[in-house]
Amino acid sequence: MSIPVKLEAFEGPLDLLLHLIDKNKINIYDIPISEITEQYLDYIKQMESRNMEIMSEFLVMAATLINIKSKMLLPVEVDEEDEPIDPRQELVDRLLEYKMYKYISEELKDKQLDASRVMFKPPTIPQEIADFKEDINLEELLSDLTLSRLHEIFKSIVKKQVDKIDPIRSKFGKIEKEEINLSAKFIQIQEYGLLHKTFSFRNLLEAQHSKMEVIVTFLCILELMKLGRVQIEQECLFDDINITYLATDIIQMEGAEA
Repeated sequence: MSIPVKLEAFEGPLDLLLHLIDKNKINIYDIPISEITEQYLDYIKQMESRNMEIMSEFLVMAATLINIKSKMLLPVEVDEEDEPIDPRQELVDRLLEYKMYKYISEELKDKQLDASRVMFKPPTIPQEIADFKEDINLEELLSDLTLSRLHEIFKSIVKKQVDKIDPIRSKFGKIEKEEINLSAKFIQIQEYGLLHKTFSFRNLLEAQHSKMEVIVTFLCILELMKLGRVQIEQECLFDDINITYLATDIIQMEGAEA
């Protein structure tokens, strides 16, 4: 089987092998050595070159292919881990490496071609303009710079730094657990009810010292409502709530924890 190709079309034996693999649509990881060797030798026979250095490279590859072909006819060898040894593996590795470098060289060639199409305009600024330096009168530049002006500049810089501070997160401090005794608060509200009889719910909440105290006070009022010890009245929606203490004594809250 003859292949009408010229040596100049290939850069070496690996280039020729890749051409044959692509032409025959062969899986590079499963090369049919017998077929490829036959086509490769066919090409060698048609070579007309007096350059012995180039010929020697192709002849060495021909010998390698024949050696691999002979090993393929022998029983399969195994390695130390009882895995079969493929005589083609070394050749496949060389072809993959060559293919990678060939791809990279083609990419670089394309970049070189693109770069050759770019024209750069040399600078054409007159020398007298390039050498020109504007004279600066420091006295005139600093004429209106006074201590008060410097102070204003300093305050503006400080203000910019303050504006960058998060108004919420910057006030975060150490979070500590508030110790509030629910039973004691329950008794305290009853004492307040015995003293005032009728009182404002809003005023009661405003008298508390922390958010947690407000929550506990609200829970205590709900508990007193459930027990029927207070009466709640509100004339209009969103108005203040009036609380009337109905009981005449004070009781402990059952199951309350500190």
